[in-house]
Amino acid sequence: MKTELIIRSNSSDIDFALLRDGKLIELNNETTGNKFSVGDIFLAKIGKVLTGLNASFVNVGYPKDGFLHYHDLGAQVNSLNAFIKKVSTGKYKEFTLKNFRFEEDINKDGSINDVLKTGQNLLVQIVKEPISTKGPRLSSELSIAGRFLVLVPFSNRVSVSQKIADPKEKERLKRLAKSIKPKGFGVILRTVAEGKKVAELDKDLQNSLDRWKRMCKSIANTNTPTKILSELNRASSILRDVMNETFTSIVTNDETLKVEIKEYLQEIYPEKEKIVKLHRSETPIFEKYGIERQIKTSFGKTVSMSKGAYLVIEHTEALHVIDVNSGNRSNKAGSQEDTALEVNLISATEIARQLQLRDMGGIIVVDFIDMHKAENRNKLYQHLKEQMALDRTKHKILPPSKFGLVQITRQRVRPELSIKTTEANPNKNGDVEAPIVLLDKIEADLEKFISNPKNKKIQLHLHPFIAAYLLKGVNSIRFKWYLKHKKWITIIPRDAYTYLHYKFKSPRD
Repeated sequence: MKTELIIRSNSSDIDFALLRDGKLIELNNETTGNKFSVGDIFLAKIGKVLTGLNASFVNVGYPKDGFLHYHDLGAQVNSLNAFIKKVSTGKYKEFTLKNFRFEEDINKDGSINDVLKTGQNLLVQIVKEPISTKGPRLSSELSIAGRFLVLVPFSNRVSVSQKIADPKEKERLKRLAKSIKPKGFGVILRTVAEGKKVAELDKDLQNSLDRWKRMCKSIANTNTPTKILSELNRASSILRDVMNETFTSIVTNDETLKVEIKEYLQEIYPEKEKIVKLHRSETPIFEKYGIERQIKTSFGKTVSMSKGAYLVIEHTEALHVIDVNSGNRSNKAGSQEDTALEVNLISATEIARQLQLRDMGGIIVVDFIDMHKAENRNKLYQHLKEQMALDRTKHKILPPSKFGLVQITRQRVRPELSIKTTEANPNKNGDVEAPIVLLDKIEADLEKFISNPKNKKIQLHLHPFIAAYLLKGVNSIRFKWYLKHKKWITIIPRDAYTYLHYKFKSPRD
């Protein structure tokens, strides 16, 4: 497996494309004006306390107040409040919590009125970015994420990622964490901590502890609401969370960003520093790596896959619905059941990619093609779980029902990524599919047409503009088709055809 991170920078924002074996699996955008990202910590002011909802609105400086539920306060919120009062004076300098006197834990079934008052200052962390008309979702159970572990102030708990399966390794990591963690702080060992030595864990812990101390220092004499700790920039957070030995290149078109990434890699993964490169070609960076094409073909309502199969993705207020279709494909499988299994496995791989790529959250219902054998339904379920295992976002998958429906829940922490893939119609008003999508459709239909042994000669009738594009250059698209299929395709321009209209014909001798 080969992983690449391609970063495109311009004056106002930065786009990040994560490729796995050349396929786009994650697309992120960081706008310079975005002040509300998951992981940011604010010194905020409590607004209206809602007894009926057992929650409070909180002013973090966003047009819509953030929402803080009682269950997101954290058991040690009273200790947090006492700590904020001391630090706010500017006289209390003991930020390590070593000699801090902790308050009693709050009752897990208590009332928010007993803990928070309107106008009170409180440290809160964004756990869900503003989505649609809603403000950010907040928590006062703070955490500072590092490369190998997460530091949790006002806690003594040590836990290990559930993705680490080996019980002996879990016990080893717990033992190491307990030996290095400071008093008053809890630690969560991340999946990438597996196999790491105590020195590496301690270095990561000290980096997070330093960030905590700098944050505490900035609280004194600070007006509310104010952001006092920013999550890492998107490039660094992606590298922190997914960087591993499969990374083969990190390419950016920005010299400053290249230097920043190299410096960050020196801290977390020095042996990978040499894979950072600057894009110097005149060809735009996303075009060079085929990302623009993949964006156009991946974000529409209909998503084409290999062997003629395709997905239809619909979004409603309550959930996302994905329909799996076999399409007009040549059937080389032995039976209808084998065909259904083949298409479903191809679709499961693409669905896992689509959920991560679009960052779809909430409830997702997938209508796979019906399969009558329980063993085939289990094969599909296991394959989908394997493909989704690479997704960093929390999710849960239920086994397929007898009707072929699979239900998935996926945590939603930021707005879903939506990209318009249609373009203006040059023939009349309105929009049409992007021409780049049309070429993929032509090639898919060509494969089906060639697979029919009756079609000895093949003609492709289409608009003159598209015909000219297919014939352009010595290594034209038509010539590439010839090398691939060992058949010569006759291209016939048709003035009467509309821009995206085409037809395959096989003249009989």
